[in-house]
Amino acid sequence: MTMRGMTGLAAVLMLTVAPMTANAATGKAVVAANRAAPTATDPAAAQVDAFLQEQMRALGIPGLQVAVIQHGRLVLSRGYGVANLQTPVPVTNETIFAVNSITKAFTGVAAMRQVQAGRLDLDAPVGQYLDDLPAAWRPITIRQLLTHMSGLPDINRAPGDRDERVGGDAIWAWVQAQPMKFTPGERFDYCQTNYTLVQRVVDRLTGQPPDTPISGWEIEAAGMTHTAYGDSSMVTPGKAAGYRNSFAPNPAGGPDGAPVATPHPVYELFRPMHRASSGLDSTAEDMARWMIALSQGQLLDADSLRLLWTPAAFNDGRPGQWGLGWEVLDRGGHRAVGMTGGGRSAFFLYPEDDVGVVILTNLSGASPEDMIDQVAAFYGAKLAGLAALRVDIQRHGFDQVPALYADLKAREPGVTLQEAELNDWGYRLLSNGQPRNALAILKLTADLYPDSGNAQDSLAEALAATGDKPAAILAYQRALELDSKNQNAERRLGTLKAGG
Repeated sequence: MTMRGMTGLAAVLMLTVAPMTANAATGKAVVAANRAAPTATDPAAAQVDAFLQEQMRALGIPGLQVAVIQHGRLVLSRGYGVANLQTPVPVTNETIFAVNSITKAFTGVAAMRQVQAGRLDLDAPVGQYLDDLPAAWRPITIRQLLTHMSGLPDINRAPGDRDERVGGDAIWAWVQAQPMKFTPGERFDYCQTNYTLVQRVVDRLTGQPPDTPISGWEIEAAGMTHTAYGDSSMVTPGKAAGYRNSFAPNPAGGPDGAPVATPHPVYELFRPMHRASSGLDSTAEDMARWMIALSQGQLLDADSLRLLWTPAAFNDGRPGQWGLGWEVLDRGGHRAVGMTGGGRSAFFLYPEDDVGVVILTNLSGASPEDMIDQVAAFYGAKLAGLAALRVDIQRHGFDQVPALYADLKAREPGVTLQEAELNDWGYRLLSNGQPRNALAILKLTADLYPDSGNAQDSLAEALAATGDKPAAILAYQRALELDSKNQNAERRLGTLKAGG
């Protein structure tokens, strides 16, 4: 997720506005995207329009922004649909969206600025910088915090964490009283506590009070005029409302048995102690400015940027999938580096291809990370491995997964699809009301990793979601054979055998 030869911003290609309507019978949003005729200078714009409009229709996304950077310039900026289903207010280039965990990428940059200045050592224990931590926490390194290898209990699990009436001190006390999950560096576990500690370390180094946001300098340096911290407890002019779909069985059957989706408002509270992990609001154009500034060396030098995008290794030497606040995905020699947020926002840079894409939506569960590779390909990114397979599947359908994987193997004989990335994709499909599509991906995962208990457990969940109880039982049994400590498989197996 570096760009070569970036030299400033191009003129923005803007869209005229047309509203989104709603189906009176179902209440489901129907896309009437903000669009303009493609120009001779950007023939890819029409391809982006068609692709993203189809994704919005398929997933019921109310509103979406996209921005593309190429060769150091903003070459595309688009808005589609509505920011608010109640009004409805159309999405423009100035509509503000919550970016949630994309905030972590900003925190990674802020931490690397301290490393670059010689004030922070990534391999030093956090106890070297903070002296009021539980004994078990003190040996954890800064690198392990930034790459989610700490083993810490998650602050988001604290009782009352999303309740404004509960004080932050009580939540912090609860977290510190919880046991460690595993030895630091042993495995990956996505945990917000990691970034609370990074924020407090940087605040200590810069002489700020604890829980002071640490990314303001890069927001200013990148010229991000529509970016700030916020949540549902605040009034932010121009901000899109957030939604999440619930799913119910479709009595009419629907395409591939797809359930009926009903949108509901999302309420989010980001306390000061959370604002290194989530809480930023932004626009696609602002995010594009930040990506350009970062890639051009305006925020970090080249060595710091390389380190930012280098995956950390586990204790046993296995490579992880995370750099410092950034996901780092192998695309057959063409990396994708970036971050996702809230299941509704994502950005990725393709350093070897000099392309970057950001997609922001107002639907949790939209998973725009699954759309970005295709948009990047329209602008010349060379896709390989899972990225190429995903684009093929989006074009030809999930029922073609075995054949499309065989085609990929023929084109790329040495291709390796990472279990974790496949598994994450399958679960995104499951959570977004697409169990049959999820089953196709998780079956491929189990076929590629037959000795993985986790792959069998995920397959079982997809089988159960599609109503194939006997096959789900067999998959859960296989998961337990491979991993006798799999409590989820043991619990779910018991439920299914009992008739649940």
